[in-house]
Amino acid sequence: MSTNTPENRSNRKLLISGLLVVLISINGILIYMNYQKAEKTEEQAEIIKVKDVELENQIKIYEALKADFERQSQELSAMGLANDSLEAQIATINSDLQELRGFRKRSYSLADQRRFRDRASAFEKQLQEKDQEIARLKQDNEVLFTENTDLKTTQTRLSDSLTTMRSTNAELNQQVKLAARLETQRINVNIINKRGKEKDDSDNEYRAKQVEKIRIDFKLAKNDVARQEPKTVYMRMIEPDGAALYNLTTGSGMFQIDGEDMYYTAKRDFVFDNTQQELSFTYNKNAEYKKGQHTVELYTDGFLIGKTTFTLK
Repeated sequence: MSTNTPENRSNRKLLISGLLVVLISINGILIYMNYQKAEKTEEQAEIIKVKDVELENQIKIYEALKADFERQSQELSAMGLANDSLEAQIATINSDLQELRGFRKRSYSLADQRRFRDRASAFEKQLQEKDQEIARLKQDNEVLFTENTDLKTTQTRLSDSLTTMRSTNAELNQQVKLAARLETQRINVNIINKRGKEKDDSDNEYRAKQVEKIRIDFKLAKNDVARQEPKTVYMRMIEPDGAALYNLTTGSGMFQIDGEDMYYTAKRDFVFDNTQQELSFTYNKNAEYKKGQHTVELYTDGFLIGKTTFTLK
């Protein structure tokens, strides 16, 4: 008996159709599941990408904050001001940066993101406040610098004025000193011989062998500028060879003229009274005088006030 009956063929078709429906359903389910999986993978990849972008942005923000705080620290140092608080801030930011960079290898949660965003906002606020403070300090420093410059300018002007005044005073003092210089109206040289007799020669020429002592008479000129006070007059008797007669036993010594030491032959003290006083020196060499021209110089108050010559034959 044959099995390929119309009924059997119909059942086989139904079975094949059912199998096809099952296979199509399974395939559809698999396709849907794969789609869902791919979509979830893409979503996870997008989340990771967003996390990485957020992390890198936050790192850049902290690096910029660190650079700004370091700038502020340098500005304060340039003004000579302490910056300990800024150094502490920089150390804190360095620590946060180290932690942020560590998230590149581990999970960077939403809580972590919020925490670092809030800390960055606080740092930015502190940064702005510090910038405002530094701006005020710079302005104050500019004012102080201007005032200090003005003060230095004033001091320089005062110093210049004082120097000018001192120079003027020095010139005036020198002029007064020159005006107060005493001068002799005349100088006479007389010879005292061994018998004690004086000899006056209008030509101022004498025989050397006859000289025992030399008498020098002079008269001071009137000077209303010179102070009336005790003074000293120094007499230098210079021999023909250019050396001044000098003997400690007869009262010789040393004095200064224009800062240089000079030997004097004799000196005497007097009180200047502006009455055209007449003064004199009597000098005994206690030895034979040299032949030739002798020079007599008179000094008072550091000035040469008179000079004459005489000759011994």
